[in-house]
Amino acid sequence: MYKPFETTDTTKAEPIILGIETSCDETAAAVIKGRKILSDEIASSATIQAEFGGVVPEIASRVHTDEIARVVERAVKNAGITYQDIDAVAVTYGAGLLGALLVGVSFAKAFAFSLGKPLIAVNHIRGHLAAAYLDCPTLQPPFVTLLASGGHTAVLYAKSEGEFEILGATLDDAAGEAFDKVARVLGLKYPGGPNIERCALEGEANVPMPKMLKGGGGYNFSYSGLKTAVINYCHTKDQKGETYSKADVACSFQRAAVDVLVEKTVAAALEKGVDTVTAGGGVAANGYLRRSLQEACDQNGLRLVLPEKRYCTDNAAMIASEGLVQFRLGNFANMDLTAKASIPLAATLETVQSRAKRCDHD
Repeated sequence: MYKPFETTDTTKAEPIILGIETSCDETAAAVIKGRKILSDEIASSATIQAEFGGVVPEIASRVHTDEIARVVERAVKNAGITYQDIDAVAVTYGAGLLGALLVGVSFAKAFAFSLGKPLIAVNHIRGHLAAAYLDCPTLQPPFVTLLASGGHTAVLYAKSEGEFEILGATLDDAAGEAFDKVARVLGLKYPGGPNIERCALEGEANVPMPKMLKGGGGYNFSYSGLKTAVINYCHTKDQKGETYSKADVACSFQRAAVDVLVEKTVAAALEKGVDTVTAGGGVAANGYLRRSLQEACDQNGLRLVLPEKRYCTDNAAMIASEGLVQFRLGNFANMDLTAKASIPLAATLETVQSRAKRCDHD
């Protein structure tokens, strides 16, 4: 019977949390003490995946299987702790590539069970939101946060560490997904987001883009029309045998995609009357977004808390950070934990009751 959580002191001031992340092509492990990062290790298969123009799930799963034990060992060693010093093991159980997630979840369950430590199930998206706490250990809700990743785009109101309200979200494609698809159309290599940003540095925003993203619609977004406009522009030019600047297209697209994120995030913060804005997700690593959001916050007297770029993309420190939130709430998992490839945004952000209390039959 696995119930180490029944004797766990969730009031401990600075618990040591081991975070494990394998939702895509990064095999990552990190150790935090309170909100301080003690170690952060990543083994990536991105170079291999780039040869195929995107992530191949089977390859990702195999690399995770080969690397996870070594990555966790390095994380614990470089944190300067022993395995028994760990207070809880936090692992991404969704959303992501199912096979990749299963590697991390299976390892974490065995690892926690062998040490008699509590297991914490972390949603990947909540991990992105919790990354802000690593940049600013004194950060406390309420605040407004921008979530911009490959799978989700939303503006959220953080009422407490564990409770969020969705103010607006994408009605179709996510911002990160749009970046990747536009990069593919422009013939840029994987990963699309960083390559769009680099290409845009050489261009000007002189290609007409849909204005449907600007204003209106509350705090919702729509990226399908923007993505389609870029595809049609490029295909039309190709069919007519006309040349065009990929850099100009990239710059125009990036500005259209990002400006609306900044506009609506700041507007939400002002409406809610908060003084702090945060951001998370892979798109939050985009330099143009970071600069634009900082300028807009400065102009409106708002404090901006942005995780370092490496903590915007997939990493285990953010999983440990969300693990700390769930540790304090007493939300622990049993050995029936399994991976989920897809989790709706609303389910991701709802207030979670203790998983352990729901699984007393174990």
